[in-house]
Amino acid sequence: MQLTSLDWLIVVVSIVVSFIPAIILARRAGSSTAEFFTSGRSAPWWLIGVSMVATTFSTDTPNLVTNLVRERGVSNNWLWWSFLLTGMATVFFYARLWRRSGVLTDLEFYELRYSGKAASAVRAFRAVYLGLFFNCVIMASVNLAAAKIANVLLGWPMWQTLLVCAVLNVAFAATSGLWGVLVTDFLQFGIAMGASVAAAVYALKQPEVGGLSGLVSRIDPATLSLLPDFGDWGLTLSVLVIPLTVQWWSVWYPGAEPGGGSYIAQRMLAARSERDALAGTLFFNVAHYALRSWPWIIVALASILVYPSLDDIARTFPHVDPKLIGHDMAYPAMLRFLPSGLLGLMVAGLLAAYVSTISTHLNWGTSYLIHDVYRRFLRPGASEKHYVMMGRLTTAVLMIVAALITYLLETASTAFQLLLSIGAGTGLLYLLRWFWWRINAYSEIAAMLSSFAVALGFFVARKQGAQITDHAALLVTVASTTVVWIATTLLTRPTDRAQLLAFYRKVRPAGSGWGPVAAEAGVGPSPDSMSLALLGWVLGCAFVYAALFGTGSFLFGNTAQGMMWLAVFLISGVGLLRTVSRLWRGSGSDAGT
Repeated sequence: MQLTSLDWLIVVVSIVVSFIPAIILARRAGSSTAEFFTSGRSAPWWLIGVSMVATTFSTDTPNLVTNLVRERGVSNNWLWWSFLLTGMATVFFYARLWRRSGVLTDLEFYELRYSGKAASAVRAFRAVYLGLFFNCVIMASVNLAAAKIANVLLGWPMWQTLLVCAVLNVAFAATSGLWGVLVTDFLQFGIAMGASVAAAVYALKQPEVGGLSGLVSRIDPATLSLLPDFGDWGLTLSVLVIPLTVQWWSVWYPGAEPGGGSYIAQRMLAARSERDALAGTLFFNVAHYALRSWPWIIVALASILVYPSLDDIARTFPHVDPKLIGHDMAYPAMLRFLPSGLLGLMVAGLLAAYVSTISTHLNWGTSYLIHDVYRRFLRPGASEKHYVMMGRLTTAVLMIVAALITYLLETASTAFQLLLSIGAGTGLLYLLRWFWWRINAYSEIAAMLSSFAVALGFFVARKQGAQITDHAALLVTVASTTVVWIATTLLTRPTDRAQLLAFYRKVRPAGSGWGPVAAEAGVGPSPDSMSLALLGWVLGCAFVYAALFGTGSFLFGNTAQGMMWLAVFLISGVGLLRTVSRLWRGSGSDAGT
């Protein structure tokens, strides 16, 4: 594809506009680690909400959705649609608890909740494990998608794409801190969403597609279905049943962590109040699932008609590296139909999505390595400016490591499944540790080690030719990990009583799981209502799923089904507003810590 002068002008203007907040906020970000990593705990709900959405929308996201749709149809998206259950649980059960904890990073939680050397060991290990290894794998998957898009659009080899992107991201993330990331995310989300809608519109205009009506009539109805073919039990089990019954609560995945964590927790901790933490996380889940899905799905479906096979993509783009050809390549391949100007907007949008995600991961990973390792264990007592300077250097190191790992990945789907397998089985612990006093630091260690060991065993077995399905591996990993960490919890000493009392007095979780500690703490009942939280969770899930499936029903011409979903959307929406209002009235002070 050839970008015109107008296209390049739009791209350059987008980059300049995105860097303005970073420059303006550079001095404020450099004043302290609280400003650099949590924006001084003063971000409003709408800013943290949009930032969450922008961060989870990157170059690999439309590629992943295209990959899923082309392989098994629209229903294959249940692999990530199921995580709405996790996200809504975070909104109603955990957002206010995170904000109330007052920690700088979510890993600081470990020494607030647990005691002794084991707590310190968990904090240090997870800082390196998540901040360096896991985080760099995520960034590598985003880099891979960017490399594929640049190879199609610009003809750039992977090394050139990685070099240009590394310079942009390190300069931005190291300068602006979280404040710059939040403000720039707000600008970049608008650009990226506009570009996504434009891509869908022009995909439908292609003669092979014939508009929305042509798409619906020419695509296999099974591919368009929102539910898998129940006659294929293996497909239904892996695509729908397992994600909805096991995966959503058992798997730790950045952006959809059971109980919240990573950059989602970072945004909640940056909120100016408990209300802002809850409202921002709620907005994120609505926008993430209901607002963004369909433009990507439309392009993916259209690509099936334009490029029925991978050979069609390879023939259309002979300059593309054969190693990069995969179903996820179909999304950037569809962008060749955009006219001048809109092609520039799309490149700017994809770049904006890429920068917003990578800059967040750089800031998040750096916060772990600097605050939870360097300051806590290696160099305590240094000045705030010293930690910020080390944070900026660490940002560059993380980007280099992520660029190197990029060469080890093949497709967006491969990276997604790898991350799911590594985090499988740990989710239940992350949900319960807020509400059951008996869980201790050894529980966390056992869960991490057993999950990783089982995932590694399956990886080795598959390399040696063993035929193991993804859902079978997930079930075995979840079951074995859960047994290990629960047994460890019951066989080891509980957290020191003084630590438990201090945690309860500060966070005050609801429910009966803290019964003996709550009775001794002498601070009265929790301000939270578990029944209202449960009601909000159910209504929130119904509201978002109704919006998602109702939109799909209308797009595919199923008006009667669309009207049914519209009714569910309106009823659950009214109930959701009333429930949130009751939660706020009943929570007492929302000032946070």
